[in-house]
Amino acid sequence: MDDTSGLRRIGAEGILLAGGGTAILLQLADPAVGHAVADHSTFAADPLRRLRNTLTYVYAIVFGTPAQAHRVTAMVATAHAPVRSASYDAADPSLQLWVTATLYNTAMVLHERIFGALSAAEADAVYRDYAIIGTALGMPAGLWPADRAAFRDYWERRLTTLSVDERVRAVGVQLLHPTTGPFWMRAAMPLARLATAGLLPSELRAGYGLPWDARRQRRFDRFLRLSALVYPRLPRRIRHWPKDHLLRRLG
Repeated sequence: MDDTSGLRRIGAEGILLAGGGTAILLQLADPAVGHAVADHSTFAADPLRRLRNTLTYVYAIVFGTPAQAHRVTAMVATAHAPVRSASYDAADPSLQLWVTATLYNTAMVLHERIFGALSAAEADAVYRDYAIIGTALGMPAGLWPADRAAFRDYWERRLTTLSVDERVRAVGVQLLHPTTGPFWMRAAMPLARLATAGLLPSELRAGYGLPWDARRQRRFDRFLRLSALVYPRLPRRIRHWPKDHLLRRLG
C-alpha cells in the first residue's frame, strides 16, 4: 500500500486504540464467534496480548514490509486454529468481513469525533483501502461492500443479527475487568470501559450489562471533547508511537 493511501493517512493514529474494546465486543456479539471464544477458555485471560496481536496484524498489513505482513497473517491463522465450534470457522469469509467491518466502523466513528469529518473523496479512499485488512486473511475482495452506502446497509442489517447471552457476556466481563497484566493497564480500564460502552450500540451495551446513564454519557462526551482538543496537537511521534513500537517489536 503506497504512502498516499487513505488508510495510511489515518491508520497510524494511536487514538484509534480507544475503539479496540468496542470492536472486540461487536465481533463477539456474532453468536458463532462469541460461543467459539467462550469455549476457548484462554481467549480473555490476557487482554493486553489480544490487543497487541490485533494491532500488530493491522499495522503490519497496512504499514509493514511484505515479509512482516506474511508473518502476521501466519500468526493469526495459528492463533485462530484452536478457537472453533460447530458453527464457527475463522476462515469463513462472512466472518472475516464482519471482523474487518467492526474495525473500520469503530475507527471511522472515533476519527470523526477527534479530527472532524473527512471529505467525501477521502472517506471513499479510506473505505476502499480498508478491504485489505480482510483480504489479507483470505476474504474475497468482492465481498467488501461496493461503497460506503452499501456498507451502511450491510452494517445496519448485521446489527440486527447480533445477540449477547450469558456465555458471551462472561467473556466481555473478563475482557473489561482483567485481574492480570501490568498495573498501568488495569489502572486505565475504567476509562477503557467508558469508551467501549459509549461507542457500542445501546442494545449491545445493555446486552453486555454495561451500566449507562446521563452522567456516564456526559463523561464520555467530555472525554471525546478533551481528546479532540488535545490529541491532534500532540507531536506525530507520540500519536504514532503504538504503530512504530509494535512494528519494531515485530522486526
